[in-house]
Amino acid sequence: MSKSTKDRKNICVSSEEITRQQQFIEEIKEINYQREVQTGKKKLYYLATFGCQMNEHDSEKLAGMLSEMGYAETDNMNDSDLIIYNTCCVRENAELKVYGHLGPLKHLKKENPDLLIAVCGCMMQQPEVVEHIKKTYRHVDLIFGTHNLYKFPELVYSAIGSPTTIIDVWDCEGQIAEDVAIERKDGVKAWVTVMYGCNNFCSYCIVPYVRGRERSRKMDNIIEEIKTLGQQGFKEITLLGQNVNSYGKDIGDGTSFAGLIREVDKVPGIERIRFMTSHPKDLSDELIHAMRDCQKVCEHLHLPFQAGSTRILREMNRKYTKEDYLGLVSRIKENIPDITLSTDIIVGFPGETEEDFLETLDIVEKVRFDNAYTFLYSKRTGTPAAKMEEQIPDEVKKDRFQRLLATQNRISKELNDTFLGKVVEVLVEGVSKTNDKVFTGRTRGNKIVNFEGDGSLIGQLVNVRIDNVKTWSLEGSIIK
Repeated sequence: MSKSTKDRKNICVSSEEITRQQQFIEEIKEINYQREVQTGKKKLYYLATFGCQMNEHDSEKLAGMLSEMGYAETDNMNDSDLIIYNTCCVRENAELKVYGHLGPLKHLKKENPDLLIAVCGCMMQQPEVVEHIKKTYRHVDLIFGTHNLYKFPELVYSAIGSPTTIIDVWDCEGQIAEDVAIERKDGVKAWVTVMYGCNNFCSYCIVPYVRGRERSRKMDNIIEEIKTLGQQGFKEITLLGQNVNSYGKDIGDGTSFAGLIREVDKVPGIERIRFMTSHPKDLSDELIHAMRDCQKVCEHLHLPFQAGSTRILREMNRKYTKEDYLGLVSRIKENIPDITLSTDIIVGFPGETEEDFLETLDIVEKVRFDNAYTFLYSKRTGTPAAKMEEQIPDEVKKDRFQRLLATQNRISKELNDTFLGKVVEVLVEGVSKTNDKVFTGRTRGNKIVNFEGDGSLIGQLVNVRIDNVKTWSLEGSIIK
C-alpha cells in the first residue's frame, strides 16, 4: 500500500540522528589525529566494491564519511588501518570472491591487531552469510547491511578496541538519510540515488530481500543535490534506482519519474542526464515523452528484457509479455528515432527450452540492441526460482550463452559500423587505462570513443570524427 505524504515524515532520518553521527565522526577524527601526531602518518583505509552502481554509490558515501573521520584512501591493503568490503549477492561468483578475499586477511590481522576489517552491503542482509562469516572469519571486526549506512561512524567507533565482532544488520527497510558526506572520485560524472529498494520480486532476484521495499527521496532534496553538482562542475548525472520508473509512487501526491526528469533538465551546469534501471512494465508514455522533450536527457535507455519467451517471463514474474516489450520498444523508437538501447538477458532460467531460447534470440534480432549484459542463470538462496524443478544443465546454458554472445556481438559491430566517418559529440571522461596519450569519453548514446588529446579536455564536450570501429568502442580524431 502506498504511503501518504503525511506518513512519509518518518522515512527520512532525523536531523538529530545525523547530528549524533557527526559526534562519532568528531570522536574518531580526534583519535586519528592523535595517532597522526605520534607517528607522523595519516590513518589509511582500503575500500573494495562489488556489484552494481548502487553499491558503487554506497561506497562513495562510505568514502565521504571516512574522509570526515580523518582517514585517507590507499590502494594497498597491506598499509591499511581499515579494510572494507562492500558486497553484492546478485551473482554467486561475487559472493565467492568476497570469501576468497576475507581468508588472507587473517595474517594481516595477526601482524597488526589494531587493523579493523569491515564487511557490508547486500550479502550481509542474508542471515546465513552473517553466521558463516562469524564462524569462519573471526578476524572480521564489523558487519553491517544496506539499510543503516548512515550509522557507519557509530559502528566504526564501536568496533575500535572491541573484543567481539560488531554486527548491525536491520531486517526491515532503512530510512533515507540526507546530508551524508559523499566523496565522488569522478569529477565529470556523478550518480544520484532517487529511490531505494524494489517491489517487483522477480522470481530469480534477491534484491527486494536485501534492499527492501521501494522508498523514494523527496524531489526537492534530489534537485538540491544536483544543483550543487552543477555548481561543482559535474557535467553528467545518472539517476539511480532499482526501478526508477516507480519513483514517486510511494509518495502518493502525483510525483512521477517523468516529472522529476523534467525538473532535472532545468538545472544549470548539467549537460547530460542518464538514468537506470528501468523496468519495462512501468515505463510510461509520459516518461518516453519526457525523454523526447528534455534536451539534456541522453538518447540512451537501458531496458532489461531478461527472456524472450512469454512463458518464461511469466515464471520470472516479470509482468509483461514478449509482445508488450516489443510494442514498448516500438513506441520508444517512434518518439526517439536515434535512441540506443542496452539490455540484460538471463540464459538458462529453470525450464527454459530450446524454443524459449530462440524467442530470446528473436528479440535480440528484432530490437538490435547496441549492447547487452548477458548472464548465466545463477541460483540465489531464498528466491522462488532456486526451488524450481527443471534446472538447466551447465553445458546447455553455456552453449546457449555462446550463441547469444555471437548474435549480439555481430549486431553491436554492425551498429558501430554505421558511425564510421561521422562526427559525434563526446564528453571527455579521462585518460585511457592502457595509453596515457589516449583519452576516452562517451557519446550521448553511450558509445565509448577513444582519441588522442591532452588533459585540458577532461570534462569538456568535444566533436570527434570516427576513423575506426570496433565491436565495443569507436576510435577517432578531434575536430577543432
